[in-house]
Amino acid sequence: MKSFFRMTYPYILWIGLFIVAPMIMILLYAFTKDGGNRTLIFQFTFDNFARFFSDPTFMRVLWTSLRIAFLTTVFCILIGYPAALFIANLSERAQTMMVLLLTLPMWINMLLKTYAWRGILMNFDFESEVKVFIGMVYDFLPYMIIQIHTSIAKLDRELLTAAYDLGANRWKSFLKVTLPLSVPGIISGITLVFLPAVSSFVIPKLLGGGDYVLIGNLIETFFITTGDWNFGSAISLIMALIIIASMWLTKKLDRNAQED
Repeated sequence: MKSFFRMTYPYILWIGLFIVAPMIMILLYAFTKDGGNRTLIFQFTFDNFARFFSDPTFMRVLWTSLRIAFLTTVFCILIGYPAALFIANLSERAQTMMVLLLTLPMWINMLLKTYAWRGILMNFDFESEVKVFIGMVYDFLPYMIIQIHTSIAKLDRELLTAAYDLGANRWKSFLKVTLPLSVPGIISGITLVFLPAVSSFVIPKLLGGGDYVLIGNLIETFFITTGDWNFGSAISLIMALIIIASMWLTKKLDRNAQED
């Protein structure tokens, strides 16, 4: 047991250096004042948070981030569920091939894919929000399809047979059997799409042309451009709390779906 615990030392060190320490620094900066030259005045304050919530511009950016992430998630469900259902009804060999083709674009760096979409969309007179939306749906759609497909593929086909024997047609068996039992996959897909979408900054920066700012771009600006680490940390902490709340909500929905 002791030897096994010693094997966890590198992981504990990694977590401490790259997760715990940065979070402590974010908390420290978020609740302190800027002393100039990137030094801290150790005086507890809520001014950074008050500044964010009192400025309608920042609140508008937050609302835009939540809205675009929500729309991206909804469209990924609308497109991803039929695609996942179609793949799940193929033969096992065909399913393996389709999943492989689906995951191939995920092996390519997101930055390269976004640049590719930038070159494509520059030929169309779309608004910045539409371009960002297209880029997000493209990047995050495979995560939704894979999660839903995994959930549907694990369904007991005898349940559908029983539904047909009891007089249910294809549509009714889908509503009563397939859809309810695939809810955990949908919830997992929502987690994998909504959370990175709401905090994305590469896609809005490249496809939005600088005219479309989300909360991730705001954090980047205050950390890198203006050097206001205190306010940037406060925004990061607000974003982290929103993400934690979203994860708690999706986990609760997943638990309720499994109990039902």
